[in-house]
Amino acid sequence: MQPLPDGAALGGSDPDLLSTLAVDAQWLRDIPGRTIAAIKLAMAHGDLADEQALVPLAQRWFGGRPVVASLMGRAPGGGSHSCVVTDFHLHDSGYERLLVIAPPGTSETRAGRISQRLLEIETYRMMALRGLPAAKALAPVLSQAEATLAALTVQLEAGQASDQELLDRLVALAGRLERATAEHDYRFAATRAYDTLVEERIAELREAAIPGTQTIGEFMHRRLNPAIATVAATAQRLASLSQRVERASALLRTRVDIATETQNQQLLAKLTRGQELQLRLQSTVEGLSIAAISYYVVSLLLYAAKGAKQAGLPVDPEITVGALIPLVLWGVWRTTRRIHERLKGRD
Repeated sequence: MQPLPDGAALGGSDPDLLSTLAVDAQWLRDIPGRTIAAIKLAMAHGDLADEQALVPLAQRWFGGRPVVASLMGRAPGGGSHSCVVTDFHLHDSGYERLLVIAPPGTSETRAGRISQRLLEIETYRMMALRGLPAAKALAPVLSQAEATLAALTVQLEAGQASDQELLDRLVALAGRLERATAEHDYRFAATRAYDTLVEERIAELREAAIPGTQTIGEFMHRRLNPAIATVAATAQRLASLSQRVERASALLRTRVDIATETQNQQLLAKLTRGQELQLRLQSTVEGLSIAAISYYVVSLLLYAAKGAKQAGLPVDPEITVGALIPLVLWGVWRTTRRIHERLKGRD
């Protein structure tokens, strides 16, 4: 803060302010960080009673360019504590100009509040607009992603590609969208936050219009709101596209799950058929086993009958063993059945 140079008061014509700075220009350039807003705010004394006379004087101060002006601090009973004028034009010096006209009796405290609100409005406006280049750069990416998703949806519906191919393409698309969300979501959220701050600071100005000029609030609504709406629409578009990709992935997973269940059913049917064949084969083997065991038992009985005949017993081995064959078969079959019944009882 420093006094105004000669010729820079109200009534001057496009005064040069940078050449009379109290600090070295090189010192300003050496300040670390990036320049978000460069503003020259001048506060001059003037009579607020004649509103129509202020506008020509302010236009002359801005070099005859069209200006935006409004009375600030309008009370319900009338009267304002100051008038703010700007052209929202970035000059060749890289600075924007703000002119505040206030009565000579304005306190330093009020002057500080006025300058703080105006500088915050312009700084927050520039911060809010930082999301616009990101939204514009993201627009073709979203258009391509939407076209890709539409093609994948058609292929998913018509079954023109394999599930693995569709899944790989959906995963790649989801990855691109997640990367875009991670890169830009914080900026879009910051845009909404800074836009809210701009609205709050404009409301704190309590502007009153001067006939023939726009107020700062009207200018902001006409110039800033479309940019904020573009950023909001891009953020909504990104979120909606991510949800659509998620729904398409869910549909593909459902189709894969159904195909897997069908394969499992077919596999179970094959296993059931195999078990049935195995049971039949086992029954056949059991029948052969009964015949084989009966043959060995009959052979043992034949040897026993022959031994009894040699011992002097009146036994005909062939007739005796032949008569015992049905009993042996029944005994072996009955024993096998009892074994099966015991195993089933344990299960």
